[in-house]
Amino acid sequence: MALNSINTNVGAMYALQNLNSTNFQLDLTQTRLNTGKKISSAKDNGAVWAIAQNQRSDLSALDVVTDSLNRGRGSLDVAMSAGASISDLLNQMKAKALAASDVTLNSSSRGALNEEFKSLRDQISKTVSNANFNGTNLLKTAASSLYALADATGLGKLTAQAQIMGLGAAGSVISIAATASFDTATTAAAMLTALEQSIVNVNSAVARLGTVARAFDQHATFVAKLADAMTAGIGNLVDTDVAKESATLQALQTKQQLGIQALSIANKAPQSVLSLFQQ
Repeated sequence: MALNSINTNVGAMYALQNLNSTNFQLDLTQTRLNTGKKISSAKDNGAVWAIAQNQRSDLSALDVVTDSLNRGRGSLDVAMSAGASISDLLNQMKAKALAASDVTLNSSSRGALNEEFKSLRDQISKTVSNANFNGTNLLKTAASSLYALADATGLGKLTAQAQIMGLGAAGSVISIAATASFDTATTAAAMLTALEQSIVNVNSAVARLGTVARAFDQHATFVAKLADAMTAGIGNLVDTDVAKESATLQALQTKQQLGIQALSIANKAPQSVLSLFQQ
């Protein structure tokens, strides 16, 4: 190859190759700084990108799990609140029945106690019917168990058994009827036994709901921690070190300027041939 050629400028070709390489690296660094990611597409690193995408899929699924658990927690909180209210109402009904069981009480006073008793009884029914959250009622007649997602696969579930508290309902923990009342000291005394058992049953049912609610809370906390750990893991895979990339950007910008100058010098080399024709 001729050393002094105006057709082929080897120095310029090498300078251009180096400048193009620098520009490519500079564009890559600027993209990383703009996106905050060292791997923003499969082109950057297909294997790592695929791993990160799979983890993002699981992370999205955990958001759904969290929503399901929160709905379950809401239903359990409402059921426990209603159960505690029903327990208080039963305690008041017991006090009315006990007072009415006094044989020295006249019929007028016993009748007034019975009216208060029936008012409290009806309040239990209202409490049960209003213990709804997101369409779920764990206390109503024929209530179904509550299920919440426990993992990203959808196979694991947490279960909350229904605790039926409807008056006169099949399977109810309350053993008094929806029409329960008393008119004599004897019927009032008989009502006491049913009320005492009902109070024990309701308190046990609320306790069971509380145990399940605690399990829901604990699992929700675990899922939140798991999601945080997965988010950090994805960041470790794809996030860029901004400080490092910033330093690289400064170096590449300097290198780019030097490359432009080198290309300019190489492009001027053929002009030296003109000196051979000067007289």
